[in-house]
Amino acid sequence: MAKSSAKRKPVKPVKSPQKSKAKAPGPPPRPSGKPPKVAAKVVKAPKPPPPPPPPKPLTLEERTTLLEGRLQKTELDFQRRYKENLDMSWIYHDTALEGVVYTVQELRAAIDPSFQAEVDSSLQPVVEEIRRHREALEFIRDNALRRKQPITVDLVKKIYLILHPEEGDVKTVRYRKDIPQHRLYFHEYAAPDKITYKVRQIVDWINDPEIRRTRTPVRLAARAHYDLLRVFPFPNDSGKVARLLMNLLLLRSGLPPAIVHSTDRQRYYEALKGSSATMMTIVQEAIDNNLGSIEKLLDVYEEREKPQLGTAP
Repeated sequence: MAKSSAKRKPVKPVKSPQKSKAKAPGPPPRPSGKPPKVAAKVVKAPKPPPPPPPPKPLTLEERTTLLEGRLQKTELDFQRRYKENLDMSWIYHDTALEGVVYTVQELRAAIDPSFQAEVDSSLQPVVEEIRRHREALEFIRDNALRRKQPITVDLVKKIYLILHPEEGDVKTVRYRKDIPQHRLYFHEYAAPDKITYKVRQIVDWINDPEIRRTRTPVRLAARAHYDLLRVFPFPNDSGKVARLLMNLLLLRSGLPPAIVHSTDRQRYYEALKGSSATMMTIVQEAIDNNLGSIEKLLDVYEEREKPQLGTAP
């Protein structure tokens, strides 16, 4: 047989897989003699408590109650002088809104019983006018205590008659019969034949339980005054009557009177030609100013009455 010419490739021997040799564990590390380092814990300081919220501002009613309590603790002579000065200021500014300015001598002669200066006979009508105005203040103060009694048309007429007793009584007093040409008030007035209806409408609005529930005392009083002045029911002093009615409503609600300052006269007139919201702002400011004046007066009094250091109590 012929031999194959192809050469056979040598077969390489297959190596058996070698087992991996595991390293024997070495000896444990020698202690160095020093304690191991431990990371220091950072202790955070506790957060300070949040500051208390600012005190809630007192309401007008709360401020009034607080001031009345402080006033009751004063001496009787101080209370008397305070009331006299309040009435003089009230009458002065209220009349100045009408364009009439009283002097201090006229006011003191009419109000201050200790004022002994002789009053000239020519001033006597002015003094009587001031006294009637003060009588009207006392009337609304007294009526303010009867909070449950409704406001009536006769009550509005009574206020007017205190200022003008020559007009008769509530049954005979008459509303104006023409359109007055007032040199200060330039807003539109109600027609004379509409006055009776409109005054009744204002009184009914004041007494409406829903109105009283949904209006603040300041808003109700300011609006009643605004509406009555726009009717302008009487031939004289309709402005005084409207402001006295407003302050009667405020006093019934436990608030101080709103004494509109004479320097706000032009702003006051402009408000009558605009919206009632502007008038409410003026009334609100007048109440705030009144309370601020009383607070300052009492602060001075109480500081003076404090026992002095080093003196016997």
